Amino acid sequence: MRIHTHNDHGPESPHGSKVGRWLHQITGHSHHGPVEVDTALEHDGRGLRALKVSLLALLATSILQTAIVFLSGSVALLSDALHNLADAMTSIPLWIAFVLIRRGATSRFTYGYGKSEDLAGVIVLVVVFLSACTAVYEAVLRFLSPGTISHPGWVAAAAVVGFVGNETVAQIRIGTGRQIGSAALIADGQHSRIDGLTSLLVLVGVAGSAMGYPLMDPLVGLAIGLVILYIATSSIRPIGLRLLDSIEPEHLDRIREVAANVPGIRSISRIRARWSGHRILGDIDLVIDPALSPTEMERIGKDLEASLMRSIPFLGEVAVRCRPGFE
Repeated sequence: MRIHTHNDHGPESPHGSKVGRWLHQITGHSHHGPVEVDTALEHDGRGLRALKVSLLALLATSILQTAIVFLSGSVALLSDALHNLADAMTSIPLWIAFVLIRRGATSRFTYGYGKSEDLAGVIVLVVVFLSACTAVYEAVLRFLSPGTISHPGWVAAAAVVGFVGNETVAQIRIGTGRQIGSAALIADGQHSRIDGLTSLLVLVGVAGSAMGYPLMDPLVGLAIGLVILYIATSSIRPIGLRLLDSIEPEHLDRIREVAANVPGIRSISRIRARWSGHRILGDIDLVIDPALSPTEMERIGKDLEASLMRSIPFLGEVAVRCRPGFE
């Protein structure tokens, strides 16, 4: 019986999803619970720099908008500021995870620090959820006690700043993603571009208030707040499953398909797999033709390992055990 392991990263997997991609299940239109990253983004320093710049740009945008909120009392602008803050937070799990994961495994953390992504994801989810509740609460209060927006010109300017901030981040992420071949970063950029259009909705509230319809401002604020709340609540299940070591069934099906094409394997008696951050750790027990020698069994195990590393996106390590049998 031999155990084979492999620590290199599998091939890049195109994304349109969490995230699907996270950072996109957590706080965006395509956010999914786990943070999924592709190989190019993980290994190219330009990708990490793009995340840092995006974080700082969106933080600056949300801070400026928050200042105008205190000046004007606009609920719609408050919701947009919270939305931009939530989007800024999506960069933090990747940033933290990249720093920790590069440390590698230790005597205490023998699987490495991959779970840091999931922990950071929970923290971000809590922040996003609280932001959404705050936005909805303030909108409801304004419905109960309507009022006009003061300094509407500043509110309109802050909405434009939100659009410009998100569009700047979109261009940085998409441009860098194309340079390094990162589908994940490009998807993040496309999400930021859509968020820029969301910022322009604040102008609707400003215009409505100026035309004598003060409820337009809290209506827009409520709409944005409910969107953020939906994103947060829809991310609870995938994040919870990830923390419980859940794995998507299609990955197990793919392992079986690959094993079926390796000569000498009679069956698979057990497959276990789980996510560790954005990498999959696999554990497979094979039943091998008993007529084969130990050397041939070892070769089969290595052949399967190599095939899996080529075929399964995000597979970081796989342990293959072989035993003779007639199953």
